Amino acid sequence: MYGPDPQNKHPMAGFPQICFIKNTVSNPNIIIGDYTYYDDPEDSENFERNVLYHFPFVGDRLIIGKFCALARDVKFIMNGANHAMEGFSTYPFAIFANGWQTAEAEEEPPHKGDTVIGNDVWIGYEAVIMPGIKVGDGAIIAAKAVVTNHVAPYTIVGGNPARPIRQRFKDEVVQALLTIAWWDWDIEKITRNLDKIAGADIEALKNCS
Repeated sequence: MYGPDPQNKHPMAGFPQICFIKNTVSNPNIIIGDYTYYDDPEDSENFERNVLYHFPFVGDRLIIGKFCALARDVKFIMNGANHAMEGFSTYPFAIFANGWQTAEAEEEPPHKGDTVIGNDVWIGYEAVIMPGIKVGDGAIIAAKAVVTNHVAPYTIVGGNPARPIRQRFKDEVVQALLTIAWWDWDIEKITRNLDKIAGADIEALKNCS
C-alpha cells in the first residue's frame, strides 16, 4: 500500500470533515496539489466558499501545492476585493452603470497577481491570506494570522499583520529541503521514506532511495 488514494474526497473512513480538496474544486483558476486537505466539520467539500472576491474577469489564480494542511475557515482574499485609491472616493461607482460610468477611476484597482501557496504548508484556523501573497514551501501560518506579506520557506508567521516568529530550521537545512523537494518524489519513494520525511535528520533525507 502506498498511502491514501489521492482521488478519494474523504481519505479517512467515517471522518468526512477531512477532504482532499483537489477532488472537489471546479473553478479552473483554483489549482490544488495532491494530498492537500481541508479540515472542516460543517462542509469540507465546499472549500471554494473560502476563496473570496475571485471574479473570473479579474483572471487571478489561487495555486496551492501538495501535502498542505488547511484548517477550518481559512480565507483567501483575491484581487477582486481591491478598489482604486487614487481618487477622493474608493467607491466603485462605474460598476453599477446606469449613468455612473463616467466615474471610471484614472487607474485600475491594484492587481497583485496570483496567490501561491507552496508544498507542505500548514495554515491554521481562520487565517487570512491577502491577494497576491506567496507562501514558501514548509511554512506555517498561525491561527487567525492576517498575511499581508510574502512568507519565506520554512518560516512560522503569526499575528495581524502576520510577522515572522522564527525560521523552522537553519539556513543550510532549508536550502537542502528545497533542493530535495520530497513532495515531488513518486508516492512509492515517499512511502518508503516516511520516517526520514517526518524526522529531522537532513543527511538521512538526502540519502533516501
